[in-house]
Amino acid sequence: MQEKIAVLMGGQSLERDVSLISGKRVCDALEAQGYRVLALDVTPDLVTTLRSERPDAVYIALHGKYGEDGTVQELLEFLGIPYTGPGVTASALAWDKALSKRLFRAEGIPTPAWVTFTAAAFKQMGAATALDLVPGAVGGFPVVVKPAKQGSALGLTKVDGPEGLAEALLTALSYGDTAIVEKWIDGRELAVSVVDGPSGEARVFPPVEMEPKSGLFDFSAMYTPGETDYYVPARLDEPTMAEVTRMAERVHRLLGCERVSRVDMVVGGDGVPYVLEVNTSPGMTETSLLPMAAASAGLDFQELVGHLVRSTLDAAR
Repeated sequence: MQEKIAVLMGGQSLERDVSLISGKRVCDALEAQGYRVLALDVTPDLVTTLRSERPDAVYIALHGKYGEDGTVQELLEFLGIPYTGPGVTASALAWDKALSKRLFRAEGIPTPAWVTFTAAAFKQMGAATALDLVPGAVGGFPVVVKPAKQGSALGLTKVDGPEGLAEALLTALSYGDTAIVEKWIDGRELAVSVVDGPSGEARVFPPVEMEPKSGLFDFSAMYTPGETDYYVPARLDEPTMAEVTRMAERVHRLLGCERVSRVDMVVGGDGVPYVLEVNTSPGMTETSLLPMAAASAGLDFQELVGHLVRSTLDAAR
C-alpha cells in the first residue's frame, strides 16, 4: 500500500485562495500516483487530525504567513512528521526579505540597494522626517516599496518620485510591520527554480522570464491569465544563463534550502543578475512558475510533485 500523504493548504493567510488551488492540484497529482491523500485545510484542529491520521509525510501547499515563515515547519518537526520543502531556518530567512538581503550582501551576492523601515520606527522614532534621505541611500528613483514579510507581490508599489513614497510605505506596512524600499532595476525579471536530486545535488531548472504587460509583476500580473508573457527558457545569452544558474544554486545553498526553492532575480542592463528574494513554497497553480520551469526541463506536473514527495520520504528513512 502506498504511503499516506497529508496536503496542507488554505489557512488564514492573504494567499489562502492561491494555496487552495495549489493544494487541489497537488492532491490530484498524488492520487494519480496511488498515494493515499489526506487534504487538510489548516484550522485549529490541524494538530489533532495529524496525530490521529499519522501521515507518512506532509506536502506543504501553504503560501504566505505561517506556511512559509517556519511556523508550520517547526510544528511538523515537533510532531515528527517529514515535510516537503526547506526547513525552519531556511524558511524563516527567506521569508524575511530584509534579513536575507543582508546575507546576500555579506556574501557578495548582487542585490538591489535598499533601506528597511519598521512601523515602530515611524510611530515611535520619527522615521517619516527622514524620507528625503531615501533616494541618496538607494541610488535614486524609481524604487519598489514592498512588505519585508509577504508573498505573491502583495503590497508592492513602484514609486517614480518622492511624492509617492509615503503612501507606498503605508500600503506596504498595512501588510506587516516591516517594509523595504528597494532600487528599481530595469531589466529581465526571472524566476529560477532549484530542486534537489536524490543525493542532495541541486538541479537548476531553466529560468522563467516574466514580461508583465503593466510593467510591474504584482499580484494581478502573477495570477491573471493574459496579463504577463512568459519565456522559458529566459531570453539570455549563454554567459548570463550560466551565471544566473550558478547564482540560483549558490543562494539555495546559502539559505540552507532543502528539496526546493525559487530564486527571483532581475538581470539589469549591466548584465548583472540581482537577487531579489527566495520563495520556499512555490505556487503550484496553472500559472505558477515552478511547474512551468519543470515542464521546460522535461518534468510534467505529476512527476514534479512525485519527486518532491519521494525525496521527502527518502530523506526521512
